[in-house]
Amino acid sequence: MNFSPSTIALITYGVVAIIGGVFGFVKSQSNASIISGSISGLGLIISGIAAAQNQEWGKIAGIAIASLLVIVFVVRLIKTKKFMPAGLMIIGGMATLCAAILPA
Repeated sequence: MNFSPSTIALITYGVVAIIGGVFGFVKSQSNASIISGSISGLGLIISGIAAAQNQEWGKIAGIAIASLLVIVFVVRLIKTKKFMPAGLMIIGGMATLCAAILPA
């Protein structure tokens, strides 16, 4: 396995997405938070592990999931005008995309 900066970023962002979904559920009993956080987080973790095993689809899938999350949270930030959690997820997503797209 090759844990490059991009694979570490994908896996870390996946863990953050899952934790964020759990916090969203605990704070506001939002089933959507825990479901979307878990699905996107697991997708990112699986993508990161696949990319670490040099499977090209892993990196592509991880970039796609991270991009979708950035878009979703930009819309949410515009709608709510609250930095947390949208701003944090945007920053994390952009950092993940930079690590995944830029050569190591």
